[in-house]
Amino acid sequence: MIPRLIHRLLVLIATATDRELAQALQYLKVENRILRDRLPKAIRVTPAERRQLLRFGTPLGTAISDLITIVTPRTFRRWVTADNSTDATSRKTGRPGTAAEMRQMITKLARETGWGYGRIQGELRRLGFEPPSISTIRNILKSVGIDPAPRRSSGTWCDFLARHASTLWACDFFTKQVWTLFGPVEMYLLVFIQIETRHIWISRGTQHPDSAWVAQQARNATMEMQDREGDSTRFLIHDRDTKFTKQFDGIFESSGVKVMKLPIHSPNLNAHCERVIQSIKQEVLDHFIVFGEHHLNHLVQEYAKYYHQLRPHQGIDNRVPLGNSPPSPRPPNPDELLCQHELGGVLKHYVRKAA
Repeated sequence: MIPRLIHRLLVLIATATDRELAQALQYLKVENRILRDRLPKAIRVTPAERRQLLRFGTPLGTAISDLITIVTPRTFRRWVTADNSTDATSRKTGRPGTAAEMRQMITKLARETGWGYGRIQGELRRLGFEPPSISTIRNILKSVGIDPAPRRSSGTWCDFLARHASTLWACDFFTKQVWTLFGPVEMYLLVFIQIETRHIWISRGTQHPDSAWVAQQARNATMEMQDREGDSTRFLIHDRDTKFTKQFDGIFESSGVKVMKLPIHSPNLNAHCERVIQSIKQEVLDHFIVFGEHHLNHLVQEYAKYYHQLRPHQGIDNRVPLGNSPPSPRPPNPDELLCQHELGGVLKHYVRKAA
């Protein structure tokens, strides 16, 4: 009975979403045609605009012919051909250029995953290649119209974190809307991160993060810390959320861990937790309509496995927290790269085909 109800709810939501998208697309096509009739017959696009059109139009395949009005479909296909030809060659002025094969791999990873410069560099290094510098990767992606990745700021708090990184954990709450038989509810989860190793631990979700539940997560987290780091943990930082009770802090302090409460309205001081929560949401949870507590727990635990075993981290020199050392370097070859998928293609990583 319950699976059938969930199935009907899923179909209803999916159908409504498709209908809304189709209606929005039809409206935009009509509006675009009206605007286009008021413009000159020929519109000249800049190289940057052309790259943007290629970036978003190429994945549409033949469907672009029914949408594009700024140029003819034939012109767009000619752009695609020229763009592919550019990817296959490298310019050789000034310094020796990056090999065409490496440029292709960098472009391939960026287009298939949306990763930033450092993440791409780390993935290539994990696979045993010798990737170019961050600035070179940036220039390669900029040349094909792929937007830059954001940067992080630094300061005296970062210096403090660096001094105590090997003995410091941080934690924070986050939420995810989950669909149940009674409608949508907010589920709470608690994530911990070790600052130096980037090891994480994510609690199971709950609708009611009361003092008893929070205390149990503290006990679970202390066992996780001891399993991963032994008795080396000395500090735990968290914000002043009222869900962090005295009992919660006391469980850590009884294990020899000093709890440091951050000033109010200062999320930047807990940037490592904020960043890993952002990764959990952007890389997994935002891609799913989550049905029930079990589904939510499955998604976050699968992500934790991927995070520890397959995902390079810029903060630890693009190493994988629990992964193996990269294989010996050898010349790049795009044909060697084989994309692997987890959670229906949401999580991606690469392996090298056997010789």
